[in-house]
Amino acid sequence: MTEVEPPPWAGLAPVGEYPYEETHDLRTGPDLHPALLGMLPLVGVWRGRGEGDYPTIEGFHFAVEMRFSHDGRPFLFYESRAWIIEYDGTPIRPAQRETGFWRPVMKDGKATDELEVVTCSPTGIVELYAGVTRSTTQWQMATDGIGRTATAKEVRGGQRLYGIIDGALLYTFDLAAVGQELQSHLWARLERVAG
Repeated sequence: MTEVEPPPWAGLAPVGEYPYEETHDLRTGPDLHPALLGMLPLVGVWRGRGEGDYPTIEGFHFAVEMRFSHDGRPFLFYESRAWIIEYDGTPIRPAQRETGFWRPVMKDGKATDELEVVTCSPTGIVELYAGVTRSTTQWQMATDGIGRTATAKEVRGGQRLYGIIDGALLYTFDLAAVGQELQSHLWARLERVAG
């Protein structure tokens, strides 16, 4: 039997917790990277409710929580988790989850009004969005690429619009999937609950 060499890390001390802070609250943690000033109003935790509809499913009500945080580098970490609710708000079951990153497009070392967003969901879909910061409180994007696992549903495209109006985060999501043309799918209104 041949003796196997131990890996180079064998015998080293254990690694501690992740040593860098991430925050959704601009009053604590690392300074926001200057390239993110066009996305600054998003930083925080938002929670609210919305509605969804599509020709291939029955309409529904949902609650959603979105978190936009940063660690001082030039991107926002994005997480969204939703759950189906009765009209009165009673939870029925968990629904869609997404994680991803929002990144400003840099040119000559400076942020432009363009942005790139990458999202991933447990349904086996990865979406790449190209978009633009339309104002200090509005962001619009459309899919630039979609990847999916062999068992994921067919998704051909999407458009998203996020805007802060009277302190609330509103968003819409248009979808082209499962043989349907691009059309309205989700819309919601969220209030800031932290940050």
